[in-house]
Amino acid sequence: MKSKNLRIIKLIQTSILAALCFVSFTFIQIKIPMPGGDAVSIHIGNAFCVLAALLLGGWYGGFAGAIGMTISDVLDPVYILGAPKTFILKLLIGLITGLVAHKFAKIDRSNDKKYIFKWTVISAICGLAFNVVFDPLVGYFYKQYILGQPQQMAAVLAKVSVVATFINAVVSVILVSFLYNVLRPILKRAGLLLPVGK
Repeated sequence: MKSKNLRIIKLIQTSILAALCFVSFTFIQIKIPMPGGDAVSIHIGNAFCVLAALLLGGWYGGFAGAIGMTISDVLDPVYILGAPKTFILKLLIGLITGLVAHKFAKIDRSNDKKYIFKWTVISAICGLAFNVVFDPLVGYFYKQYILGQPQQMAAVLAKVSVVATFINAVVSVILVSFLYNVLRPILKRAGLLLPVGK
């Protein structure tokens, strides 16, 4: 397949995964209202960001998550001010997952199902563990220093965010480990599992 066609197919796949990130965060979430008109959410949007990184590599996967979930934030009056933070954090989830899965473990070059499953789980944990730590931390400083929220309110939101982000991470690791290992052979047989890094 020509490199131009590969790029077009990869962009289409990135768009589909960005749409899945958007839909899963926008419509499949439990929003927990917080004081001051803010909220935290239990959702599976991050699972599709990680899935994108596993299927397409860190950059494409990170951009799929960043674009899909940032658009979701922009369209939600509760989350609109957090959209820049979302873009950066989701991009980094994809980059970290892709780095572990493809640069370190090279799962895209393996046919060993146990090896692929093990590194799918490890890669997902690495990307989402980053998010469990940095989403509340960056959120705290972002709310306090960029948006001017009072320190006490930003601290309460960060504490609740740790719990919600941890729940999201656990559910997402389980979901993405299943989805990737089911989709990978199907996409490979269909000729749609594209080389990572091209």
